[in-house]
Amino acid sequence: MTTSVVALGGGHGLYHSLTALRGLAEDLAAVVTVADDGGSSGRLREEMGIVPPGDLRMALSALCGDSEWGTTWRDVLQWRFSTDGALDGHALGNLLIAALWDRCGDVVEGLEWVGRLLQAHGRVLPLSDEPLTVRATVETADGVSEVRGQVAVALASGRVLDLALDPPSPHVPEQTLDALRGADAVVLGPGSWYTSVLTHFAVAPVAAALVEAGPRATVILNVGDADVETAGMSRLDDVRALRSAAPGFVPRAVLVDAGHADEPGLREEIAAWGARMVVAPVRAVDHAHAHDPVALRAALADLLTDRDLGGLAASR
Repeated sequence: MTTSVVALGGGHGLYHSLTALRGLAEDLAAVVTVADDGGSSGRLREEMGIVPPGDLRMALSALCGDSEWGTTWRDVLQWRFSTDGALDGHALGNLLIAALWDRCGDVVEGLEWVGRLLQAHGRVLPLSDEPLTVRATVETADGVSEVRGQVAVALASGRVLDLALDPPSPHVPEQTLDALRGADAVVLGPGSWYTSVLTHFAVAPVAAALVEAGPRATVILNVGDADVETAGMSRLDDVRALRSAAPGFVPRAVLVDAGHADEPGLREEIAAWGARMVVAPVRAVDHAHAHDPVALRAALADLLTDRDLGGLAASR
């Protein structure tokens, strides 16, 4: 078993990576983007002025205890109301997290209480303890325009040229930075590439910590093309977008699904980046756009202990 691993992302991509990483680290932490402005999270964010809880809730659910207690509370946390009134569409976990934040006045402390309730195998930390708004410059056939908001960026047709956040210098909890600085290994991705992955590099202190952690970092590329925000893009384009967003960040490894291994130019781009391309069949058999947690777990277990890659057995 390795010592400490931090996984970064948001939504379903981070859920899959956390599910795969459970049990591979004595200390597992998730750093979650907080820019969501849609659905239940968006409504609570607008009404209460809080960090959107949805992606944080998903990460906590992925780390739930294996007992009947843990899995029951996971299901309750994910329970979504279907009514004719104001509760319609709200996830109960979002309401619970919002209530704890309202009660204790601290984002990290509230998440720790939910983690205890779930008997979670790890911690969940926010990228920032204030809500973030994504701004993207998008190029279409009609020209270049700015798009604001995570949902709007995720659904924007065209190519994202650059990404920024409002506020431009958000406050980052010290616990988040401590986790990144002290991690024996860092796992970035998969997920919506711009709104869940690259957003971490738009927060200066987190970007600096990731650059420092590069020799201990693994990037997991997406396996599908379901996201509108990256429609028409290849894995090569994803790598180039990450290199452009974070010029100083060089991971030790890039995990690529076997189905993308022969994509023209990908291997050469990763080599020019200074990283090693690792190929494994990690796509889910029954879902073309998702990773298989069991296969991803096996691939990550190898990566985290590979001495040739500076794995945990050879680091710190």
